[in-house]
Amino acid sequence: MNAEGDTGAPSPPAEEPAERIELRDGLADVDPAAWDALTGGTEPFLRHAFLEGLERHECLGRQFGWFPQHVLIFRDDQLVAAAPAYAKTNNYGEFVFDFAWEGAWNRHGLNYYPKLVVSVPYTPATGPRLLVHPEAPDFDHLRTLLVRALVTHGRELNASGVNILFPTQDDLEVTREMGLPERMGCQYHWTNADYATFDDFLAALSSKKRKNIKRERRRVYEAGIQFRTLTGATGSREDWARFHRFYVDTFEKHMGIPTLSEAFFVESAAELGDQVVLFEARRPTGTGSDATDKGETIAAALCYRSHDTLYGRFWGCTEELADLHFETCYYQGIEFCIREGLTRFEPGAQGEHKIPRGFLPTPTYSAHMILTEGFEQPVRDFCEREAAMMRAQCERLHEHSPYRQPQPDDAPNT
Repeated sequence: MNAEGDTGAPSPPAEEPAERIELRDGLADVDPAAWDALTGGTEPFLRHAFLEGLERHECLGRQFGWFPQHVLIFRDDQLVAAAPAYAKTNNYGEFVFDFAWEGAWNRHGLNYYPKLVVSVPYTPATGPRLLVHPEAPDFDHLRTLLVRALVTHGRELNASGVNILFPTQDDLEVTREMGLPERMGCQYHWTNADYATFDDFLAALSSKKRKNIKRERRRVYEAGIQFRTLTGATGSREDWARFHRFYVDTFEKHMGIPTLSEAFFVESAAELGDQVVLFEARRPTGTGSDATDKGETIAAALCYRSHDTLYGRFWGCTEELADLHFETCYYQGIEFCIREGLTRFEPGAQGEHKIPRGFLPTPTYSAHMILTEGFEQPVRDFCEREAAMMRAQCERLHEHSPYRQPQPDDAPNT
């Protein structure tokens, strides 16, 4: 013996820490710091304050068809992975439309709902869905374990399937390895080609498109409109309450359901701080440097930002002025990205009118595990046919690019 109790034999290998999977019907009892550590707090829509705020302020639940069913993985009581998941009783607020699938289930006398969705409610923004702590040594294993846990829970719910909406490419690598059918969609995103100013961006466009944007901006400013930018750190409770009125008005005008409450806007802005960005269009009253601050807000666009991307979400107005929507929702955001050094601007779902204003067709994706017997192969065939049509559509739309030269290698492509 070399020392008391030492036989000189090698020590047995340490056991891997046991993994514990838990299902939660809300995030109120989950430590916010532990949850935010999974993404480093960089993703605004995945912050505990955003997701738990939706739950606490009754923006989900039976009225809207979203029921939290989050999957969490612990090791030695430390949260190492999670998936924000929801049992759905309708398809509202998902932005990946599955009416055809629902119809197929109904024609066979089967229930399409509930289904299990991994997503951020009411938010068509690409981002991580299989969240893994950055210091975990086995990313792919934990992501795979999350998908398997979701499938197991989906079967327990008698769900038609598990649907992972707007995942990142890292998440898709895992779902592709597992053989999940995949859908392709299309949005319109702007890419910052290291522009120093808005004029640099305009210089990259064809002459016709450049002149059109200048004309649209000029109309707004000739109408006497000025802009100010607020964040969750600088805006007041009154600012967010006022925007909520814009938000409600917009949804009511378009026969939509204003699911987000004033309390949610106020509290999430305070919690997320600079990750919440509000562009206000104001008609000044009085004169002097503080005229805009004393003016009347006639339109506003609410955005969120990560470390590299600006996301446009909602807008509203009290006056219909020519080109006010384009300036408030697009050009103010592009200027902000250039000023802040952000690389991308995702202004929301749909809208081919965004193309001549610098936003190019960009693929989005979703992955699906079909749990109803006999439907996996028909869904896979559907996805393959749809993807071929979406690729052709993106290629056609790219022919209308407003840029004089191809965008950089990291620009959106099909």
